[in-house]
Amino acid sequence: MDFKILETMGHEEVVFCHNPAVGLKAIIAIHNTILGPALGGTRMWAYKNDQDALEDALRLSRGMTYKSAAAGLNFGGGKVVIIGDSKKDKSESLFRALGAFIERMKGQFITGEDVGIDVNDIEFMFMETDYVTGLSKAHGGSGDPSPMTAYGVLQGMLACVEKKFGQKNVNGLTVAVQGLGHVGFRLVELLTKEGAKVIACDADEKSVQIAQEKFKIQIVAPDKIYDVKCDVFAPCALGGILNPKTIPLLKCKVVSGAANNQLRTDLDGELLNKKGILYAPDYVINAGGLINVALELEGYSEDRARLLTRNIYYNLKRTFEISEEQKLPPHIAADRLAEERLDKVGRIRRSHFLDKSKIRRTNFLAEKKKAV
Repeated sequence: MDFKILETMGHEEVVFCHNPAVGLKAIIAIHNTILGPALGGTRMWAYKNDQDALEDALRLSRGMTYKSAAAGLNFGGGKVVIIGDSKKDKSESLFRALGAFIERMKGQFITGEDVGIDVNDIEFMFMETDYVTGLSKAHGGSGDPSPMTAYGVLQGMLACVEKKFGQKNVNGLTVAVQGLGHVGFRLVELLTKEGAKVIACDADEKSVQIAQEKFKIQIVAPDKIYDVKCDVFAPCALGGILNPKTIPLLKCKVVSGAANNQLRTDLDGELLNKKGILYAPDYVINAGGLINVALELEGYSEDRARLLTRNIYYNLKRTFEISEEQKLPPHIAADRLAEERLDKVGRIRRSHFLDKSKIRRTNFLAEKKKAV
C-alpha cells in the first residue's frame, strides 16, 4: 500500500478497522476537525484492492471538510469505507463491529449513510455507539437523507440554469441523469415534476425499470450517457467520471449533479471551463444530505433542513461570483469559499465544542425516546 498520498492531502488521522470474525475490513479517514468533529457517511463498495479503498476514503473525507465549510456547518470532514459487496456481505455483526470502532474515537467522528448503506445498517451501528446520525424516525432521527440531497441538487441546478440560460426553472430543459440510486431516483422525480425532459441510465436493471415505468423517462445504456445531447448533465453515481476521456464526449452546457468527487483531477475542472461548460462544484451542490443529518445532532426540524438546503442556490451563486471576480474555474472558486470560512471560523472555534455536541445529541435522543 502506497502511503505517499497521506502526505499530500493533510489528513489528521486514518484508522484501519479489521475484525475477521465478522468479515469487517474498513478505513476511517479523518481529514480536518477545525470547525468541529468530523462528520461523514459510511460507504460500502467492492473495491478492486485496498489501495483503491484508501484513496477513496481520503478523497471523500477531504471533500466532506470542504462541504461542511461551504454549507456553513460546524463540522469537520471524515469518511468510512467498508471493503465489501453491499448486496451480499452485510450483517448485523459487521455493522456493530464498525460501531464499536467508531465508539472508541469518542466523538472525534460521527457517521451516517452513504453508497451501499441504509438506515437499517445505521441502526445496527447505533447499538454500539451514539456517534451516528441519519437514524430512523422511530429513534428520533431524520431518516433517509437522500430526499434532501436531491432537493439541494435541484436548488443548485436552478442557480446554474439561471447563470447559463437566464431562466429560473428547468421547465423544457433536457437533463441527463447518470445513476438512479437513492439520490438520482429522487432527483428524476423532482425534475419531471418541474417539467424537465429526463434521460437517464443505471447499471441496475431493476432501478431502470422502476424509474421508466414511474416517470416515463428515456433510458440509455450507461456507456452512452456522455453522448446524450442535453442542457444539463447530472452525475449521480460514483466519482471520477469527469476526465479527459469523458469530457470531450459531453454535449451539455451545465454539469450539475449529486456524485462526490466528480472531477478525476483539478485539471478536469479546467478542461470543462475551457469547453464552456458551467460546472457546479460537487461538494457545494450535494450538501443537502449533510445538512439534513447535521441538524439531527441539534434537534431535527424538516422545515429548517429545507430552509438551509435552499441556501445551496445562493452558495453556488456566490461561487460563480468568486469565479468571475478572481478569474478562476468554479471548482477552485468553491475551494476559496470553503477555505475562507475554515480560516475565519476556525480561529474562534470553542475548545469544548465536542463535549457540547455530545450533550446535545444525548439529550435530544433521550427526549425522542420518551416521546416514542
